[in-house]
Amino acid sequence: MSMLPKAAEFLFGQVSMTHRFVVRIDHGVYDLGTWSKVTGLTVRWEKLVHRAGNDIKEQVVPGAATYETIKLVRAACTDSATVQRWLAVTSRKFTPLSGAVEMLDFTGMTVLSWELKSFFPIGWSISDFDSGSAKPAMETLELAHSGFLHDEAVAR
Repeated sequence: MSMLPKAAEFLFGQVSMTHRFVVRIDHGVYDLGTWSKVTGLTVRWEKLVHRAGNDIKEQVVPGAATYETIKLVRAACTDSATVQRWLAVTSRKFTPLSGAVEMLDFTGMTVLSWELKSFFPIGWSISDFDSGSAKPAMETLELAHSGFLHDEAVAR
């Protein structure tokens, strides 16, 4: 629920306004700039079914969590050079990184944030260049990670 008065929501927007996304690595060591689209912020749990002995009743419990690859998309821009430098550093030396994907509102304020654990790049691409088209070249960055939930401290 919003803490802003209705008049302020009208002035400054809320959920219906356009969002953009920022990726920051290791608390700002690398700022990969803003992105227009993020997919893959998804977690799924394995469904474990257990039945003891002759019992006909099954017990269903959650198993291990799995996370999808995160894909970031934007029009190629000057921040793309920062991404290229970061990829050059990480391509030869594996170092698990920490960082966050932040959803920003149109004023630049953080709406939500997902802290990524042990992530690294697994893909980068740029769309075909076509000067006869009115479409910008789109840059895509793919990140693998070990999670964004803070569930390691929860006793099982």
